[in-house]
Amino acid sequence: MADADANETILARDAALLRETVQDAGALAQSMFRTELKTWTKGASSPVSEADIAVNDLLEARLRGATPDYGWLSEESADDSTRLSRRLTWVVDPIDGTRNYLGGHDEWCVSVALVEDASPLLAAVFAPTSDEFFFAVRGQGTMLNGKWVTATAGSALNFSRIAGPKPMVERLNTSGGDIKLHPRIGSLALRLCRVAHGALDAAFAGGNSHDWDLAAADLIVQEAGGRMSDLSGDPILYNRREVTHGVLVAAGRDRHASIVAHFRNRPLP
Repeated sequence: MADADANETILARDAALLRETVQDAGALAQSMFRTELKTWTKGASSPVSEADIAVNDLLEARLRGATPDYGWLSEESADDSTRLSRRLTWVVDPIDGTRNYLGGHDEWCVSVALVEDASPLLAAVFAPTSDEFFFAVRGQGTMLNGKWVTATAGSALNFSRIAGPKPMVERLNTSGGDIKLHPRIGSLALRLCRVAHGALDAAFAGGNSHDWDLAAADLIVQEAGGRMSDLSGDPILYNRREVTHGVLVAAGRDRHASIVAHFRNRPLP
């Protein structure tokens, strides 16, 4: 009983830390939004700005400073393999949707999860410009701006309420007729989170997404009564040596099952 009480106390502490830190990180990102920023490119074509680094520095100082025994995996930090031996690891995207952010568009967010043994335990996703703060604790549900939310029920497919790469959404269309597609959402984490409160019925992530794009949104969708998985229905594992993932889908449970069944019968080429 004492161990259980201690674990609950630590979880409550970490949840409060995460909530406050992500809100402050979002405020910092918002203060730098639509200002003149230094930018550069990493890898083949991924944009980075001084805002990404400033937000990452704030998150790392606050989260790692309070929990020095936890691992750390961030899009904007050098990967430290010691995270693989840690039971708890922060998984961080300081600004998800950097292209949108740098272009002055609203759809970007701060996304942070605390992963325990390959699955998310805590999650916060904050989109300051649209005033969306998603928060989830494993086994305790999902809140949006302090109110409980749930994914939409049923299995019907309304293509105007399904977001993701056009080829993926179009593969769900068995009628052969034209379909009205949902406008593109440039932040992957925000796209997935919008399934959690029914703004979308389903959302896809194309190949080459990463732990930091997904972990927080995964828990937020699950705790809202939905599911997020690869197209075979297998759950996503986090904080492994390989942090890149293939095509994924998020939806309410019945719709998710229907979509997964569809792709089992019509696999991707």
